Amino acid sequence: MRKKTSGTRPAKTVITVRPAPRDRRRALVTFDGHTEQAAIGRSGITSRKREGDGATPRAAMKLVGGYVRRDRVALPSTPLPTRAIRKGMLWCDAPSHASYNRPAKAPFSPSHEEMMRNDGLYDVCLVMDWNLSSRRRHAGSAIFFHLIRPGYQPTQGCVAISLAAMRRLIPHLRRGAVVKVV
Repeated sequence: MRKKTSGTRPAKTVITVRPAPRDRRRALVTFDGHTEQAAIGRSGITSRKREGDGATPRAAMKLVGGYVRRDRVALPSTPLPTRAIRKGMLWCDAPSHASYNRPAKAPFSPSHEEMMRNDGLYDVCLVMDWNLSSRRRHAGSAIFFHLIRPGYQPTQGCVAISLAAMRRLIPHLRRGAVVKVV
């Protein structure tokens, strides 16, 4: 006999990322009835993502967690699991390495991203499940949802929004929320 449930599961959060008119390196991010400007990859959006192409993958990617520079940024409470960024935290982007598209620790000589950046891009860095749960070499790595550069400069393939927008968004996020790039 099955146990009855209340049937009141929380609705899955979907964040939609659409190309902005007239600039393939910019996007409009919609969530909870709000639309925010964003930057995406310098090569726009692609269905054929490759390592180093500078494009944002066209996909529905689940959020798996995030990293926060707690020494710089205070965020509202969120059900999304987050870890504090510390010195020596890296993300491997070397396709031939066993840790490809995974966190790594310094010292680490293969190609990587430093998580503790001086420019503030990763002060809030959410990890999306792009080429993460089932990795393919050269299919793209370190595809994050992070903070924007001044002037909405393009990313290397990530989605980036302002800190103010991130503060509005993060209380609604939990593991499994979907970032849908269309």
